[in-house]
Amino acid sequence: MDASGNGRRARAPRTGLRTATLLCAAAALAATVVAPASAQSTQSARNTAVRAPEPEVLVVVDCSSQAQVRPGEYVLACGDGNNQLIGLDWENWGPKTATATGTDMVNDCRPYCAAGRFRPHPVTVTLANPRPWPGHPGVHRFTTVRLLYTHTTPGPVPHDVTYKLVY
Repeated sequence: MDASGNGRRARAPRTGLRTATLLCAAAALAATVVAPASAQSTQSARNTAVRAPEPEVLVVVDCSSQAQVRPGEYVLACGDGNNQLIGLDWENWGPKTATATGTDMVNDCRPYCAAGRFRPHPVTVTLANPRPWPGHPGVHRFTTVRLLYTHTTPGPVPHDVTYKLVY
């Protein structure tokens, strides 16, 4: 008999059936999601074991402490801008050196720098001596630049000169 007293038989609430259905669906969904994820992580582990380590990022740091890769221009005289490499055409950017041809635009500072003229000097540029860049994990920066003048040189500068890059 039912507790309502109306003579009808009480129906069992359907929430139990709904809960069971939802639990089964959730379990089935979890099984399909978990299996591929574990398979993917196993495959990823295999790929990692076979792959060679990723090469370090290699940059040259400019006057503003910004990393540059194969820049078209590069300022050598950060204080006054009176020496700048332009039109750089990079032949290689390798793990030990980077080589480009371009033009070294140098202010002749005659009679003084503010009144001087920028004069072009064709040059071969070689960046070398990469070292870890402090504060930038996984990034190496070139620490020297070699200028090999292919025609005239600016003033008293030798035909072949190497400078430290301190930025």
